[in-house]
Amino acid sequence: MRSGRVIVSVLSLVVALVAGCSGSGDDAPPSSVQGSWHGDIEVPDQPIPIGVTFAEDGSATIDIPIQGVRDAALKDVRTEPDRVEFTIPDVPGDPGFRGTLDGDRITGDWVQSGQTLPLTLERGEIEGPKRPQDPQPPFPYRSEDVSYPSGDLTIAGTLTEPSGDGPFPAVLLITGSGPQDRDENLMGHRPFLLLADTLTRAGYAVLRTDDRGVGGTGGDLDQATYGDLTGDAVAGVEFLRARPEIDPAKVGLLGHSEGGYLAPLVAQRSGADIAFAILMAGPSVVGADVLIEQNKVIMAGAGAAQEDIDAQVDYLTRWTSLLRAGDTAGAAAFAQQHNDALPEGERAPQEAVDGFNTPYMTSFVTYDPTGALEALRVPVLAFFGDKDQQVLATQNEGPMRDKLAGAPDATVHTFPNVNHLMQPTDTGKPSEYSTIETTIDPAVLTYVTDWLTQHVPPR
Repeated sequence: MRSGRVIVSVLSLVVALVAGCSGSGDDAPPSSVQGSWHGDIEVPDQPIPIGVTFAEDGSATIDIPIQGVRDAALKDVRTEPDRVEFTIPDVPGDPGFRGTLDGDRITGDWVQSGQTLPLTLERGEIEGPKRPQDPQPPFPYRSEDVSYPSGDLTIAGTLTEPSGDGPFPAVLLITGSGPQDRDENLMGHRPFLLLADTLTRAGYAVLRTDDRGVGGTGGDLDQATYGDLTGDAVAGVEFLRARPEIDPAKVGLLGHSEGGYLAPLVAQRSGADIAFAILMAGPSVVGADVLIEQNKVIMAGAGAAQEDIDAQVDYLTRWTSLLRAGDTAGAAAFAQQHNDALPEGERAPQEAVDGFNTPYMTSFVTYDPTGALEALRVPVLAFFGDKDQQVLATQNEGPMRDKLAGAPDATVHTFPNVNHLMQPTDTGKPSEYSTIETTIDPAVLTYVTDWLTQHVPPR
Protein backbone atom coordinates (compact mmCIF):
# COMPACT_ATOMS: atom_id res chain seq x y z
CA MET A 1 0.00 0.00 0.00
CA ARG A 2 1.55 3.25 -1.11
CA SER A 3 0.37 5.44 1.74
CA GLY A 4 1.51 2.96 4.37
CA ARG A 5 5.01 2.83 2.95
CA VAL A 6 5.17 6.61 2.79
CA ILE A 7 4.24 6.87 6.46
CA VAL A 8 6.94 4.43 7.50
CA SER A 9 9.49 6.19 5.31
CA VAL A 10 8.84 9.66 6.68
CA LEU A 11 8.61 8.55 10.30
CA SER A 12 11.99 6.83 9.98
CA LEU A 13 13.67 10.15 9.37
CA VAL A 14 12.04 11.62 12.47
CA VAL A 15 13.38 8.86 14.72
CA ALA A 16 16.89 9.22 13.32
CA LEU A 17 17.27 12.93 13.96
CA VAL A 18 19.79 14.18 16.50
CA ALA A 19 20.00 17.61 18.07
CA GLY A 20 22.25 20.18 16.47
CA CYS A 21 23.05 23.84 16.99
CA SER A 22 20.28 26.35 17.47
CA GLY A 23 19.43 29.12 15.04
CA SER A 24 17.93 32.57 15.21
CA GLY A 25 14.20 33.01 15.71
CA ASP A 26 14.17 36.74 14.99
CA ASP A 27 11.49 38.20 12.76
CA ALA A 28 12.61 38.92 9.19
CA PRO A 29 11.44 41.29 6.51
CA PRO A 30 8.80 39.83 4.18
CA SER A 31 11.23 39.52 1.25
CA SER A 32 13.68 37.42 3.27
CA VAL A 33 13.60 33.73 4.15
CA GLN A 34 15.45 34.45 7.36
CA GLY A 35 13.46 33.68 10.53
CA SER A 36 11.11 30.98 11.79
CA TRP A 37 8.59 29.01 9.74
CA HIS A 38 6.19 26.16 10.40
CA GLY A 39 4.02 23.73 8.45
CA ASP A 40 2.85 20.12 8.12
CA ILE A 41 4.43 17.39 5.99
CA GLU A 42 1.28 16.04 4.36
CA VAL A 43 1.72 12.34 5.17
CA PRO A 44 -1.59 10.59 4.41
CA ASP A 45 -3.68 10.22 7.59
CA GLN A 46 -0.81 11.57 9.71
CA PRO A 47 0.45 15.10 8.98
CA ILE A 48 3.76 15.77 10.71
CA PRO A 49 4.15 19.34 12.03
CA ILE A 50 7.65 20.78 11.66
CA GLY A 51 9.33 24.09 12.31
CA VAL A 52 12.34 25.46 10.39
CA THR A 53 14.51 28.39 11.44
CA PHE A 54 16.81 30.07 8.90
CA ALA A 55 19.62 31.97 10.64
CA GLU A 56 21.36 35.12 9.44
CA ASP A 57 24.61 33.21 8.87
CA GLY A 58 22.98 30.90 6.31
CA SER A 59 22.51 27.93 8.62
CA ALA A 60 19.15 26.40 9.50
CA THR A 61 17.62 24.04 12.04
CA ILE A 62 14.47 21.94 12.23
CA ASP A 63 12.05 21.19 15.06
CA ILE A 64 9.68 18.20 15.13
CA PRO A 65 7.78 18.59 18.41
CA ILE A 66 5.87 15.29 18.28
CA GLN A 67 9.25 13.54 18.37
CA GLY A 68 10.85 15.81 20.95
CA VAL A 69 13.33 17.04 18.31
CA ARG A 70 14.63 20.56 18.85
CA ASP A 71 17.17 22.56 16.85
CA ALA A 72 18.42 19.68 14.67
CA ALA A 73 21.01 21.07 12.26
CA LEU A 74 20.26 21.04 8.53
CA LYS A 75 22.69 20.99 5.60
CA ASP A 76 22.73 22.10 1.96
CA VAL A 77 20.72 25.15 2.98
CA ARG A 78 19.71 27.61 0.25
CA THR A 79 17.64 30.70 0.97
CA GLU A 80 17.17 32.44 -2.37
CA PRO A 81 13.51 33.40 -2.82
CA ASP A 82 13.21 31.20 -5.90
CA ARG A 83 15.17 28.33 -4.36
CA VAL A 84 14.58 27.46 -0.72
CA GLU A 85 16.19 24.12 0.04
CA PHE A 86 17.63 22.02 2.84
CA THR A 87 18.40 18.41 3.66
CA ILE A 88 18.77 16.44 6.89
CA PRO A 89 22.17 14.81 7.29
CA ASP A 90 22.79 11.16 8.16
CA VAL A 91 19.19 10.02 7.75
CA PRO A 92 18.08 7.15 5.46
CA GLY A 93 16.40 8.22 2.26
CA ASP A 94 18.14 11.62 1.98
CA PRO A 95 15.15 13.63 3.28
CA GLY A 96 14.89 17.26 2.32
CA PHE A 97 12.75 20.14 1.13
CA ARG A 98 12.61 21.95 -2.21
CA GLY A 99 10.46 25.06 -2.53
CA THR A 100 10.15 28.76 -3.31
CA LEU A 101 9.27 31.87 -1.33
CA ASP A 102 5.88 33.31 -2.15
CA GLY A 103 5.09 36.27 0.09
CA ASP A 104 4.58 34.96 3.60
CA ARG A 105 4.67 31.34 2.48
CA ILE A 106 7.28 28.89 1.27
CA THR A 107 5.60 26.33 -0.95
CA GLY A 108 7.22 23.12 -2.10
CA ASP A 109 7.69 19.42 -1.48
CA TRP A 110 9.23 17.16 1.11
CA VAL A 111 11.28 14.51 -0.69
CA GLN A 112 12.58 11.25 0.80
CA SER A 113 13.39 7.81 -0.60
CA GLY A 114 11.81 8.73 -3.92
CA GLN A 115 8.58 9.85 -2.27
CA THR A 116 7.27 13.41 -2.65
CA LEU A 117 4.86 15.00 -0.18
CA PRO A 118 3.46 18.56 -0.18
CA LEU A 119 4.78 20.98 2.42
CA THR A 120 3.84 24.63 2.84
CA LEU A 121 5.68 26.69 5.44
CA GLU A 122 4.21 29.84 6.99
CA ARG A 123 5.96 32.45 9.10
CA GLY A 124 6.05 32.00 12.86
CA GLU A 125 7.25 29.68 15.58
CA ILE A 126 5.86 26.16 15.70
CA GLU A 127 3.80 25.32 18.75
CA GLY A 128 4.70 22.17 20.61
CA PRO A 129 2.00 19.52 21.14
CA LYS A 130 -0.06 19.88 24.28
CA ARG A 131 0.99 17.29 26.86
CA PRO A 132 -0.94 18.20 30.01
CA GLN A 133 0.35 15.15 31.93
CA ASP A 134 4.04 16.00 31.52
CA PRO A 135 5.42 16.31 35.07
CA GLN A 136 6.37 19.85 36.02
CA PRO A 137 8.73 21.04 38.79
CA PRO A 138 9.03 21.49 41.65
CA PHE A 139 9.00 17.75 42.37
CA PRO A 140 8.36 16.32 45.84
CA TYR A 141 11.10 13.71 45.36
CA ARG A 142 14.78 13.33 44.49
CA SER A 143 16.03 12.74 40.95
CA GLU A 144 19.54 11.58 40.10
CA ASP A 145 21.24 10.74 36.81
CA VAL A 146 23.04 7.42 37.30
CA SER A 147 25.19 4.95 35.37
CA TYR A 148 26.39 1.40 35.97
CA PRO A 149 28.04 -1.43 34.01
CA SER A 150 26.37 -4.22 32.08
CA GLY A 151 29.27 -6.36 30.97
CA ASP A 152 31.53 -4.09 28.95
CA LEU A 153 28.80 -1.49 28.41
CA THR A 154 27.73 1.49 30.47
CA ILE A 155 24.01 1.86 31.09
CA ALA A 156 22.79 5.41 31.77
CA GLY A 157 19.50 6.41 33.32
CA THR A 158 17.60 8.37 35.92
CA LEU A 159 16.71 7.21 39.42
CA THR A 160 13.87 8.97 41.22
CA GLU A 161 13.34 8.39 44.95
CA PRO A 162 10.70 9.54 47.44
CA SER A 163 11.71 12.00 50.12
CA GLY A 164 12.98 10.43 53.31
CA ASP A 165 15.55 7.83 54.23
CA GLY A 166 14.01 4.59 52.98
CA PRO A 167 14.48 1.77 52.47
CA PHE A 168 12.06 2.06 49.53
CA PRO A 169 10.58 -0.57 47.25
CA ALA A 170 11.78 0.00 43.68
CA VAL A 171 10.62 -0.45 40.11
CA LEU A 172 12.83 -0.94 37.05
CA LEU A 173 11.12 0.25 33.85
CA ILE A 174 11.86 -1.72 30.64
CA THR A 175 11.14 0.00 27.32
CA GLY A 176 9.32 -1.22 24.24
CA SER A 177 10.84 -2.14 20.88
CA GLY A 178 13.29 0.00 18.95
CA PRO A 179 15.85 2.47 20.24
CA GLN A 180 14.15 4.23 23.14
CA ASP A 181 15.45 6.82 25.56
CA ARG A 182 14.82 6.61 29.29
CA ASP A 183 11.51 8.49 28.97
CA GLU A 184 10.36 6.18 26.14
CA ASN A 185 9.86 9.32 24.06
CA LEU A 186 7.38 8.57 21.30
CA MET A 187 5.34 10.98 19.18
CA GLY A 188 6.01 13.77 21.66
CA HIS A 189 4.81 11.66 24.60
CA ARG A 190 7.06 10.51 27.45
CA PRO A 191 5.16 7.66 29.10
CA PHE A 192 8.09 6.46 31.22
CA LEU A 193 8.64 9.95 32.59
CA LEU A 194 4.98 10.02 33.59
CA LEU A 195 5.10 6.52 35.08
CA ALA A 196 8.24 7.36 37.05
CA ASP A 197 6.63 10.52 38.40
CA THR A 198 3.40 8.73 39.32
CA LEU A 199 5.05 5.80 41.07
CA THR A 200 7.65 7.90 42.87
CA ARG A 201 4.92 10.15 44.25
CA ALA A 202 3.22 6.94 45.45
CA GLY A 203 6.31 5.97 47.47
CA TYR A 204 8.46 3.89 45.09
CA ALA A 205 11.96 4.45 43.77
CA VAL A 206 11.95 4.18 39.98
CA LEU A 207 14.87 3.52 37.62
CA ARG A 208 14.44 4.23 33.90
CA THR A 209 17.31 3.87 31.42
CA ASP A 210 18.39 4.60 27.85
CA ASP A 211 18.46 1.63 25.49
CA ARG A 212 21.69 0.45 23.90
CA GLY A 213 23.09 3.10 21.57
CA VAL A 214 20.74 5.81 22.89
CA GLY A 215 21.61 8.78 25.10
CA GLY A 216 24.29 7.85 27.58
CA THR A 217 24.12 4.08 27.08
CA GLY A 218 26.75 2.37 24.96
CA GLY A 219 26.44 -0.43 22.44
CA ASP A 220 24.34 -1.10 19.35
CA LEU A 221 20.74 -2.23 19.79
CA ASP A 222 20.60 -3.86 16.35
CA GLN A 223 23.39 -6.23 17.33
CA ALA A 224 21.87 -7.13 20.71
CA THR A 225 19.95 -10.33 21.40
CA TYR A 226 17.24 -10.83 23.99
CA GLY A 227 19.91 -12.47 26.12
CA ASP A 228 21.93 -9.24 25.98
CA LEU A 229 18.93 -7.06 26.81
CA THR A 230 17.90 -9.32 29.64
CA GLY A 231 21.42 -8.94 31.01
CA ASP A 232 21.11 -5.16 30.83
CA ALA A 233 17.92 -5.27 32.89
CA VAL A 234 19.44 -7.69 35.39
CA ALA A 235 22.30 -5.21 35.83
CA GLY A 236 19.69 -2.57 36.63
CA VAL A 237 18.12 -4.80 39.27
CA GLU A 238 21.53 -5.43 40.82
CA PHE A 239 22.27 -1.70 40.79
CA LEU A 240 19.05 -1.00 42.66
CA ARG A 241 19.67 -3.75 45.22
CA ALA A 242 23.11 -2.31 45.98
CA ARG A 243 21.69 1.10 46.91
CA PRO A 244 21.34 1.47 50.69
CA GLU A 245 18.09 3.42 50.36
CA ILE A 246 16.45 0.60 48.35
CA ASP A 247 14.86 -2.46 49.97
CA PRO A 248 16.63 -5.32 48.09
CA ALA A 249 13.72 -7.70 48.73
CA LYS A 250 11.21 -5.35 47.08
CA VAL A 251 12.64 -4.67 43.63
CA GLY A 252 10.22 -5.34 40.77
CA LEU A 253 9.77 -4.76 37.05
CA LEU A 254 7.43 -2.84 34.75
CA GLY A 255 7.83 -3.63 31.06
CA HIS A 256 5.95 -1.98 28.21
CA SER A 257 5.31 -3.83 24.95
CA GLU A 258 8.58 -5.65 24.17
CA GLY A 259 9.55 -4.83 27.76
CA GLY A 260 6.71 -7.19 28.68
CA TYR A 261 8.60 -9.92 26.81
CA LEU A 262 11.82 -9.12 28.65
CA ALA A 263 10.50 -8.69 32.21
CA PRO A 264 9.67 -12.41 32.73
CA LEU A 265 13.10 -13.31 31.35
CA VAL A 266 14.69 -10.98 33.88
CA ALA A 267 12.65 -12.61 36.64
CA GLN A 268 13.87 -16.00 35.47
CA ARG A 269 17.49 -14.88 35.52
CA SER A 270 17.14 -13.17 38.86
CA GLY A 271 15.11 -15.98 40.44
CA ALA A 272 12.82 -15.36 43.38
CA ASP A 273 14.56 -12.08 44.18
CA ILE A 274 12.17 -10.21 41.87
CA ALA A 275 9.27 -9.00 43.99
CA PHE A 276 6.68 -8.42 41.24
CA ALA A 277 6.20 -7.97 37.49
CA ILE A 278 3.91 -5.53 35.68
CA LEU A 279 3.41 -6.21 31.97
CA MET A 280 1.94 -3.25 30.10
CA ALA A 281 0.72 -4.37 26.66
CA GLY A 282 3.25 -7.20 26.79
CA PRO A 283 2.78 -9.98 24.20
CA SER A 284 2.06 -13.54 25.27
CA VAL A 285 2.55 -15.28 21.89
CA VAL A 286 5.46 -15.73 19.49
CA GLY A 287 6.90 -12.50 18.07
CA ALA A 288 6.26 -13.50 14.46
CA ASP A 289 2.55 -13.93 15.22
CA VAL A 290 2.43 -10.51 16.91
CA LEU A 291 4.07 -8.89 13.87
CA ILE A 292 1.75 -10.51 11.35
CA GLU A 293 -1.43 -9.70 13.29
CA GLN A 294 -0.49 -6.07 13.86
CA ASN A 295 0.26 -5.62 10.15
CA LYS A 296 -3.14 -7.02 9.23
CA VAL A 297 -5.01 -4.75 11.63
CA ILE A 298 -3.01 -1.57 11.02
CA MET A 299 -3.20 -1.93 7.23
CA ALA A 300 -6.93 -2.60 7.35
CA GLY A 301 -7.43 0.42 9.61
CA ALA A 302 -5.52 2.56 7.13
CA GLY A 303 -7.84 1.47 4.31
CA ALA A 304 -5.55 -0.95 2.48
CA ALA A 305 -7.05 -3.24 -0.12
CA GLN A 306 -7.46 -6.85 0.99
CA GLU A 307 -5.12 -8.03 -1.75
CA ASP A 308 -2.40 -5.74 -0.39
CA ILE A 309 -2.97 -7.04 3.13
CA ASP A 310 -2.81 -10.64 1.91
CA ALA A 311 0.42 -9.94 0.05
CA GLN A 312 2.00 -8.37 3.14
CA VAL A 313 0.92 -11.27 5.34
CA ASP A 314 2.31 -13.76 2.83
CA TYR A 315 5.64 -11.94 2.75
CA LEU A 316 5.89 -11.69 6.54
CA THR A 317 4.89 -15.33 7.00
CA ARG A 318 7.59 -16.55 4.62
CA TRP A 319 10.25 -14.18 5.96
CA THR A 320 9.60 -14.97 9.64
CA SER A 321 9.48 -18.69 8.87
CA LEU A 322 13.02 -18.48 7.51
CA LEU A 323 14.20 -16.68 10.65
CA ARG A 324 12.45 -19.15 12.94
CA ALA A 325 14.12 -21.99 11.03
CA GLY A 326 17.52 -20.42 11.70
CA ASP A 327 18.12 -19.45 8.07
CA THR A 328 19.15 -15.83 8.66
CA ALA A 329 21.00 -15.61 5.33
CA GLY A 330 17.94 -16.88 3.49
CA ALA A 331 15.70 -14.44 5.34
CA ALA A 332 17.98 -11.53 4.44
CA ALA A 333 18.07 -12.57 0.79
CA PHE A 334 14.29 -12.97 0.70
CA ALA A 335 13.71 -9.54 2.27
CA GLN A 336 16.07 -7.96 -0.27
CA GLN A 337 14.41 -9.76 -3.17
CA HIS A 338 10.97 -8.69 -1.97
CA ASN A 339 11.98 -5.04 -1.67
CA ASP A 340 13.73 -4.99 -5.05
CA ALA A 341 10.58 -6.37 -6.69
CA LEU A 342 8.43 -3.49 -5.48
CA PRO A 343 7.81 -0.44 -7.70
CA GLU A 344 10.60 2.06 -7.17
CA GLY A 345 8.42 4.53 -5.31
CA GLU A 346 7.30 1.89 -2.82
CA ARG A 347 10.67 0.43 -1.88
CA ALA A 348 11.96 0.81 1.65
CA PRO A 349 15.36 2.49 2.08
CA GLN A 350 18.24 0.04 2.01
CA GLU A 351 19.05 0.87 5.62
CA ALA A 352 15.56 -0.22 6.62
CA VAL A 353 15.85 -3.51 4.69
CA ASP A 354 19.15 -4.22 6.42
CA GLY A 355 17.48 -3.45 9.75
CA PHE A 356 14.92 -6.21 9.15
CA ASN A 357 17.62 -8.88 9.48
CA THR A 358 19.58 -8.08 12.62
CA PRO A 359 20.20 -10.17 15.75
CA TYR A 360 17.78 -7.87 17.56
CA MET A 361 14.95 -8.35 15.07
CA THR A 362 15.63 -12.07 14.92
CA SER A 363 15.26 -12.28 18.70
CA PHE A 364 11.87 -10.60 18.51
CA VAL A 365 10.53 -12.65 15.61
CA THR A 366 11.61 -15.99 17.04
CA TYR A 367 10.87 -15.41 20.72
CA ASP A 368 8.22 -17.56 22.42
CA PRO A 369 7.37 -16.17 25.89
CA THR A 370 5.59 -19.32 27.08
CA GLY A 371 8.39 -20.73 29.22
CA ALA A 372 9.24 -17.46 30.98
CA LEU A 373 5.58 -16.62 31.66
CA GLU A 374 4.81 -20.09 33.01
CA ALA A 375 7.86 -19.88 35.30
CA LEU A 376 6.74 -16.68 37.06
CA ARG A 377 6.13 -17.26 40.77
CA VAL A 378 5.67 -13.67 41.91
CA PRO A 379 2.65 -11.35 41.83
CA VAL A 380 1.99 -10.34 38.22
CA LEU A 381 -0.20 -7.66 36.68
CA ALA A 382 -0.65 -7.97 32.92
CA PHE A 383 -2.91 -5.50 31.16
CA PHE A 384 -3.94 -4.61 27.63
CA GLY A 385 -5.94 -1.99 25.75
CA ASP A 386 -8.91 -3.24 23.79
CA LYS A 387 -8.13 -0.77 20.97
CA ASP A 388 -4.43 -1.71 20.79
CA GLN A 389 -3.43 -2.37 17.15
CA GLN A 390 0.16 -3.37 17.95
CA VAL A 391 -0.29 -5.98 20.69
CA LEU A 392 -3.89 -7.04 20.25
CA ALA A 393 -5.86 -7.98 23.35
CA THR A 394 -7.85 -10.46 21.27
CA GLN A 395 -4.62 -12.28 20.41
CA ASN A 396 -2.77 -11.99 23.73
CA GLU A 397 -5.17 -11.79 26.68
CA GLY A 398 -6.34 -15.42 26.61
CA PRO A 399 -2.86 -16.94 26.24
CA MET A 400 -1.60 -14.62 28.97
CA ARG A 401 -4.21 -15.93 31.41
CA ASP A 402 -3.36 -19.52 30.55
CA LYS A 403 0.41 -19.07 30.87
CA LEU A 404 0.16 -17.23 34.19
CA ALA A 405 -2.07 -19.91 35.71
CA GLY A 406 0.80 -21.16 37.87
CA ALA A 407 1.67 -17.78 39.34
CA PRO A 408 0.55 -17.37 42.97
CA ASP A 409 -1.15 -14.04 42.31
CA ALA A 410 -1.78 -13.05 38.70
CA THR A 411 -4.13 -10.34 37.47
CA VAL A 412 -4.90 -10.03 33.75
CA HIS A 413 -7.00 -7.03 32.77
CA THR A 414 -8.07 -5.29 29.55
CA PHE A 415 -8.92 -1.59 29.64
CA PRO A 416 -11.71 -0.38 27.35
CA ASN A 417 -11.07 2.28 24.73
CA VAL A 418 -7.30 2.63 25.11
CA ASN A 419 -4.50 1.99 22.63
CA HIS A 420 -0.98 0.53 22.81
CA LEU A 421 0.29 3.52 24.79
CA MET A 422 -2.75 3.30 27.08
CA GLN A 423 -4.15 6.54 25.67
CA PRO A 424 -7.92 7.04 25.40
CA THR A 425 -8.99 6.46 21.81
CA ASP A 426 -11.87 5.48 19.57
CA THR A 427 -9.80 3.65 16.95
CA GLY A 428 -6.40 2.70 18.40
CA LYS A 429 -4.58 3.69 15.21
CA PRO A 430 -0.86 4.38 15.75
CA SER A 431 -1.24 7.40 13.48
CA GLU A 432 -3.29 9.04 16.25
CA TYR A 433 -0.69 8.73 19.02
CA SER A 434 0.72 12.20 18.43
CA THR A 435 -2.67 13.91 18.16
CA ILE A 436 -4.01 12.58 21.48
CA GLU A 437 -3.06 14.98 24.28
CA THR A 438 -3.27 12.37 27.05
CA THR A 439 -0.08 10.35 27.51
CA ILE A 440 -1.58 7.57 29.68
CA ASP A 441 -5.25 7.36 30.65
CA PRO A 442 -5.54 8.41 34.33
CA ALA A 443 -7.69 5.32 34.99
CA VAL A 444 -4.74 3.15 33.95
CA LEU A 445 -2.33 5.04 36.20
CA THR A 446 -4.71 4.67 39.15
CA TYR A 447 -5.25 0.96 38.50
CA VAL A 448 -1.51 0.23 38.32
CA THR A 449 -0.73 2.29 41.43
CA ASP A 450 -3.54 0.67 43.41
CA TRP A 451 -2.42 -2.84 42.39
CA LEU A 452 1.17 -2.10 43.34
CA THR A 453 0.38 -0.55 46.72
CA GLN A 454 -1.80 -3.56 47.59
CA HIS A 455 0.86 -6.12 46.65
CA VAL A 456 4.05 -4.27 47.66
CA PRO A 457 3.09 -1.50 50.05
CA PRO A 458 5.34 1.59 49.98
CA ARG A 459 7.45 2.29 53.03
